[in-house]
Amino acid sequence: MRNEQTPKNWNEVKTNDSWAIFKIMGEFVNGYEKMSRIGPCVSIFGSARTKPDHKYYKLAESIAKKITENGYGVITGGGPGIMEAGNKGAHLAGGTSVGLNIALPFEQHDNPYIDSDKSIDFDYFFVRKVMFVKYSQGFVVMPGGFGTLDEFFEALTLIQTHKIDKFPIILVGTEFWGGLFEWVKTTLLHANNNVNAEDLDLVHLVDTEDEVLTILNEFYNEYNLSPNF
Repeated sequence: MRNEQTPKNWNEVKTNDSWAIFKIMGEFVNGYEKMSRIGPCVSIFGSARTKPDHKYYKLAESIAKKITENGYGVITGGGPGIMEAGNKGAHLAGGTSVGLNIALPFEQHDNPYIDSDKSIDFDYFFVRKVMFVKYSQGFVVMPGGFGTLDEFFEALTLIQTHKIDKFPIILVGTEFWGGLFEWVKTTLLHANNNVNAEDLDLVHLVDTEDEVLTILNEFYNEYNLSPNF
């Protein structure tokens, strides 16, 4: 028992960590196989804490419904709140509804509006984020917390550095996002020159579902592309 209580040293911890590679590989393979059959979608991000009676929940549901009616599939993080609203809108419109679930100690649980064959579980955030980026034709970012900010800036960085193809990134809710965007302009761009002016053109700020759909359709008309569903 004394041996079992002895803390593991650095080498023992890192040796055990190396076995996690096989689980990581398994998540990538499972994700690629399932998502490749679904095809690219529009991802909708936002807070897991947003309640069904909140204006942003209702707006996310309406956006997802309109997106689906115009031939796009919808991907969310598969949980409650804005994620549930996105899957619900797609489900009610009879469209493709995908959920990429993550195991968390709180908040996260599957919502009931994901297609039964399109719910995928992940333990690793970085594997899940690869699936979002690889199979998304656009990001619709609703108000949210740290996880939402993480997804937003990850996608923006990958496009800015030309690591992935350009696609629309749409922030919904100027009241919510306006302060952050203003800080990016005044502090990052003008005060410190940490970004280029054209980088800001990668992001759209809107308030309605019609604006979201217009940006998506105009982008894919310009690049001679069409929805995958």
